[in-house]
Amino acid sequence: MADLIVICGPQAVGKMTVAESLRDKIKYNLMLNHDSIEISDRIFGFSTPAQREFNTVFREKAFELAVKYHVNLVFTYVCAFEMPEEREYLTGLADMFQAEGGNFYFVELSAELETRLARNVSPHRMERKVSKRDVEWSRSNLLASAEKHRLNTYKNEFWFKNHIKIDNTNLKPDEVADIIIEKFALVACDKEEREYRFGI
Repeated sequence: MADLIVICGPQAVGKMTVAESLRDKIKYNLMLNHDSIEISDRIFGFSTPAQREFNTVFREKAFELAVKYHVNLVFTYVCAFEMPEEREYLTGLADMFQAEGGNFYFVELSAELETRLARNVSPHRMERKVSKRDVEWSRSNLLASAEKHRLNTYKNEFWFKNHIKIDNTNLKPDEVADIIIEKFALVACDKEEREYRFGI
């Protein structure tokens, strides 16, 4: 069996840095939402039909193999909570892992807009996400998404049994990772570093 931890939240909220800290603490494998986006962009161009389809197939196959080979996985995701298909997608992921005896954990991060705009241009983000190096476009996209979509749930809205909300405006990634570990009583895997973060 395999567990899946989804770390969700708006752009530049800190999903990647929290996920990386969590990976290092519990030795789960990590798939950033931008892993599939960046490689599909390189092959098929930015936001083309082929890019979007390859991005979807890439993720689907990764989840399938994680379940098949019992690989605990952390996945980062931006969710438009007003769209019914988003809940259907995430529920499908939960069902996939739980059907084979695994657990599904949903972590929702939030932060003030000013904090997100500052994080949007951090050196680590520029290094890891090629598409964000166009700072003007990235800022515009972040602001437009905040206007168009509901990127966090309402105060008393919870989609899953294991669903926690963390305002990480003033928290460091390691602090957020520790909260997640404690809340869900997560135990580190027995893995060598090359098995869960090879080449990173």
